[in-house]
Amino acid sequence: MIDHTGLNVSDFDRSRAFYTRALAPIGYRLLVEVPAALTGSTDAAGFGEPPLPDFWIAGASATRPVNHPPVHVAFRVNSRVLVDAFYEAALAAGGRDNGAPGPRPHYHPDYYGAFVLDPDGHNIEAVCRVPG
Repeated sequence: MIDHTGLNVSDFDRSRAFYTRALAPIGYRLLVEVPAALTGSTDAAGFGEPPLPDFWIAGASATRPVNHPPVHVAFRVNSRVLVDAFYEAALAAGGRDNGAPGPRPHYHPDYYGAFVLDPDGHNIEAVCRVPG
């Protein structure tokens, strides 16, 4: 079972603003910020549903450059309306379309998802597996 995960981002402030807006419709909030003075290398921010963050971003630094291929992160939600809301919020926050909301029966019969590229090109998804 995964407890938490995270991404390195090239522009911490831009990505913090993006994720704050993009994840709000699915109930995720910015819960924790840890400055570079405490981490020893870079600023970090944790998002999730209270009380604990389960999705983190960390800024680039001399010891942690952002020069890796983009990754895919999918957030599970319990309604198709939330998938649609995530997609609209992520686009409004500066994300780029990577797959509009819709069924994807080739993944799973009840799979309904939407994909957006974040400011660093990471593929961020909201997915609902509840029959529509």
